[in-house]
Amino acid sequence: MIRDAGGEAYKLCFQCGLCTVSCPWNNVRSFIPHKMICQAKFGLADIEDEEWWLCSTCNMCVSRCPRGVSITDIMQAVRAIVLEYQYSMAQSSLRNAMGSLSGNGNPWGEKQEKRSEWAQDRDIRVFNQDMDLLYFPCCVPAYDPKLRSIARATSEILQNTGANFGILGAKENCCGESIRKVGNNDLFETLAKGNINAFNESGVKEIIVSSPHCYTTFKDEYPGLGGNYKVIHFTQYLATLIDEGKLNFSKEFKKRVVYHDPCYLGRHNGIYDEPRKVLRNIPGLKLMDEVDSRENSLCCGGGGGRIWMETKKGERFSDILVDQAISLGAEVLATACPYCLLNFRDSVLNADKEDVLEVRDISEIVQEAL
Repeated sequence: MIRDAGGEAYKLCFQCGLCTVSCPWNNVRSFIPHKMICQAKFGLADIEDEEWWLCSTCNMCVSRCPRGVSITDIMQAVRAIVLEYQYSMAQSSLRNAMGSLSGNGNPWGEKQEKRSEWAQDRDIRVFNQDMDLLYFPCCVPAYDPKLRSIARATSEILQNTGANFGILGAKENCCGESIRKVGNNDLFETLAKGNINAFNESGVKEIIVSSPHCYTTFKDEYPGLGGNYKVIHFTQYLATLIDEGKLNFSKEFKKRVVYHDPCYLGRHNGIYDEPRKVLRNIPGLKLMDEVDSRENSLCCGGGGGRIWMETKKGERFSDILVDQAISLGAEVLATACPYCLLNFRDSVLNADKEDVLEVRDISEIVQEAL
């Protein structure tokens, strides 16, 4: 059953245990992925074990596995079986998100027509086939009032740099990445095909995104469903402008900044240098030595659908990263992923450190320095 659900990767595992040593969960609790792979291999996996829902698909284990075992595929396969046979085993918050995605095309349960409310009074046009770029902001900055600043900053920068772009607003769905990682493949395909139809009908050829999760999904998953597009993460766009001498900063940003590598931008896609190039070119900004950076970056805890699941206090990776940034003397914790921003801002708020550490998306910092 696990093999049929897409978890055949377990065949390669020879139980070295490197995945367990690498897993970020062992910073906060005991978690033994190689034991779970062994259980799956011999058909002994306990699908009622809550540990199958812990994986944040950060890809640390996959990047270090000497046999190239795609452990995240095994986790996803077991989750798919759970959703099919024991749907109630999924956390209620995750079930709520799936219900909202099914009914409204977004995990917030908001009406579809509200997807473009962030763009009100911004003079942003609806995408048409004469445009070069579609800007796809991700559900988080599209619907979360506290993070709409990401979409607003990104669109303002695109306008200031002369990009010929538009948005599709209510025609868009969630990209479906997180829901695929929790094993709901049918819902993923429904969301994806809805987007692909909207993109193709509008003549979309190139997409610029704020979220590394959207980036990965459009680039790697959509082609198999008939959606073939050139996909650019916003930090790549900015870095290219800098290389071409087309991005000039007129203001200083005099703050000490630690940059956090999002898992889906870094380990999943190898995009490490572009965000740093952008930050290093901003006048006055001091990019500090990072802790757990690049390939060793600690996950924020939001991937693999965990952004919609509850994580116990004392087990939140984002708390560790916020503490590290503060201990370094950083004034700003910068990143380039809406999920990371959600988790970091929550950690800062819960620690009552809002007057000590700001959490900013790179787009917000760039907007301030233009």
